[in-house]
Amino acid sequence: MTTPAKPAPTLTPQQTAFRHAMAHLPAAVCIITTDGDAGRCGITASAVCSVTDSPPTVLVCINRNSAMHDVFKQNGHLCINVLSGEHEQLAMHFSGATRVAMDERFTFDDWQAGVAGQPVLAGALVKLQGHIQDVKAVGSHSVLFVELDEIDVREERDSLIYFNRLFHTVRPTRAVA
Repeated sequence: MTTPAKPAPTLTPQQTAFRHAMAHLPAAVCIITTDGDAGRCGITASAVCSVTDSPPTVLVCINRNSAMHDVFKQNGHLCINVLSGEHEQLAMHFSGATRVAMDERFTFDDWQAGVAGQPVLAGALVKLQGHIQDVKAVGSHSVLFVELDEIDVREERDSLIYFNRLFHTVRPTRAVA
């Protein structure tokens, strides 16, 4: 016997307009990962933003209804793996679109243990490892303020972005002198 799916919530015109507008805001695609006493998990996200460089801090937004929300908060540390174009299928797995079990998602590609044990994607364009400094509830989401402990950038890679509800690869270009 299957459980009937919950009906999608009815959105107000303002919510619909907001979602449409945000779909037109190009954003880097990331897989946010954690591992610790609360368990290991990862999610695909584009709601990542710099906050300050003193100390280096970023924010990550996670839906409070997500099954993984409390895992991130309880573990207290995470890695923001900024994806390159070759990782589009991996982004689909971690978004849940392919319905691959969480443990199996970490069998794809090369994952290594980070400074606090969180999974770090070896081939990521950028790897930002840090600890959660503060959490603020805003609407349906929690804003996690993450102070960075380790920063690794691979300059030679392209980037995977999300724009107009699709993935796109952006290739670096050389500045003309």
